[in-house]
Amino acid sequence: MLIQLLQQDPQWYMFVVVTIVISIVLHELAHGWMAIRRGDDTPIQTGHMTGNPLVHMGPFSLVALFLCGIAWGQMPIDPTRMRGRYAQAMVAVAGPASNLLLAFVTLTALGLWWRSGMVQDEVLIQRNIAIFLTAFGSTNAMLCVFNLMPVPPLDGSHILANFNRGYARMLGDPAKQQIWFFAFIGAFMISSRLFGLVFKGCANYLVLIAGDAAVLQFIWP
Repeated sequence: MLIQLLQQDPQWYMFVVVTIVISIVLHELAHGWMAIRRGDDTPIQTGHMTGNPLVHMGPFSLVALFLCGIAWGQMPIDPTRMRGRYAQAMVAVAGPASNLLLAFVTLTALGLWWRSGMVQDEVLIQRNIAIFLTAFGSTNAMLCVFNLMPVPPLDGSHILANFNRGYARMLGDPAKQQIWFFAFIGAFMISSRLFGLVFKGCANYLVLIAGDAAVLQFIWP
């Protein structure tokens, strides 16, 4: 639970919360941008092409984020307006792709910053920036992995359904909605284990770009 992190490390908690809000907004905007590219202007008509978190997440999602570390967003689209056989998959994958891009750019920038030698141990603000960039990059990597799981309502289910008609029929079957609920709970539990591996991978990538394992000690002395 994210609320436990607030007691253990308030700074990391705030950085993660801020990261999730920003990332969900950009994630949803990526969905909307791709939908518009494929011929569906529903995101524009509904006023969702905005950077306002309340529009994308709503107050309940924001409260759930602060208390439980669970948050969600939505981007209204109309599949019937989109061009292309795999338009729905393209729209769905745009969200996780934006998270992956954010993770890559952020961790790369942090690694290159360290490699430049401009980081000084005694400057507290530099360390805080490094911690935030680490939280931002690693959290976005985790969001990418989580959203690619092929379980509704995650993006991975929409991607798979666009390529597999049998799976698409299963998603639309009212009799199987209870099964999908438990499948989502299972995916959530599995993701908690995967996140540790993703975080380790992000740390290894950061060390690779920085060219110095001491960057991790700078962030977590």
